[in-house]
Amino acid sequence: MAARAAARRDPERVLAGGEKRILCVGLVCLDIITVVPAYPAEDTDTRCVSQRWQRGGNASNSCTVLALLGAPCAFMGSLAPGHAGDFIAADFQHRGVDVTHVAWQPHGDMPCACCIVSAASGSRTIMLYDTNLPDVTARDFERVDLSQYKWIHWEVFISKDLAQHFGYRSAPEALQGLRGRVQPGATLICAWAEEGADAVGPDGELVHSDAFPPETLVDTLGAGDTFNAAVIFALSAGRSLQDALTFGCQIAGRKCGIQGFDGIV
Repeated sequence: MAARAAARRDPERVLAGGEKRILCVGLVCLDIITVVPAYPAEDTDTRCVSQRWQRGGNASNSCTVLALLGAPCAFMGSLAPGHAGDFIAADFQHRGVDVTHVAWQPHGDMPCACCIVSAASGSRTIMLYDTNLPDVTARDFERVDLSQYKWIHWEVFISKDLAQHFGYRSAPEALQGLRGRVQPGATLICAWAEEGADAVGPDGELVHSDAFPPETLVDTLGAGDTFNAAVIFALSAGRSLQDALTFGCQIAGRKCGIQGFDGIV
């Protein structure tokens, strides 16, 4: 309750020196993360290496990474009253993420993701319980003072999963195939795991960055959200698309070599 009350009191402001923030709009959920020696076979009983609660969700994770990179940022999304919601709100505050625009919903359950991380391969398997919690609305967004923000992220990066869903077999193929669906002047970015990432800017030029894999693959949970956040961080600072793509791959690679997010910078 204390965390929720403090979150509501957190004032919306432009930081000292007039620095504007980055706003991430989207999902936050409770991640229950179980690290196992190797992915278990069906209908077996095994011991895990560790287990922890972690604030998760695409937009939420990107806020965590932005905060670690030193970018002032805010999160907009829905939370449900209760222990899980209070845990999440407290963790946002611990990371220094502004939660002025969190919508505390009067009914609904907090989404929860059970995540299995294999210590042998670093792979992550996610089972999301997507509940009946209402989303934020256009009216919620209308209350936001947009002059406070230099970048607003709506999760529109093209994921490998989405590209494959449309039948594309590589990032360049996806970018070329989807470019006709967006407005002129848009930038499209697609990461492809160990293949690195590609992007196409308003001029139509394709740029590429190789991946930067860690010496040992430890935990890939949140790697895509890390890539997105690092690219946004670089682009919002005025860096070129090529530099931003490379920086995103570098930071995502560091994340894959550690458990969680602490230690990526």
